[in-house]
Amino acid sequence: MKAVSVAGRPPVRMNMTPMIDVTFQLILFFILAGHLAQQESPADVQLPAASTGEKARETETRRILINVTPDGRMLVAGRIVDNTALQQILEAEHAQSRDLEVRIRTDRRAAYSAVAPALVCCAKAGIWNVSFSVVKEP
Repeated sequence: MKAVSVAGRPPVRMNMTPMIDVTFQLILFFILAGHLAQQESPADVQLPAASTGEKARETETRRILINVTPDGRMLVAGRIVDNTALQQILEAEHAQSRDLEVRIRTDRRAAYSAVAPALVCCAKAGIWNVSFSVVKEP
């Protein structure tokens, strides 16, 4: 069906600029989100295997991820932290949100003495919702 044209009136055109803007913003969002997710999960951490456990459920609870490398260093948000800095981060986050989860990703080659300070910092900050990331035993 042909559109009725009125003499002297320009044809109707669709403005594509807003749609292109939204598309570029979505692309940027997913690129940045992927980059931040990679910083949180370093590739050099080999998770320990476990024969029992529960699959983690995604919730709306604010989560802090602590990575423990094979040489015993602790990383939070991609930065190396010591016990004092970790304690300050946990206390500040706990003051912001009482409903807070801490997930510890430790390398299977790391000694328990490298993981214990993270647990102590959580207890001192009053955070009791602590879990460990593991892989299912083959």
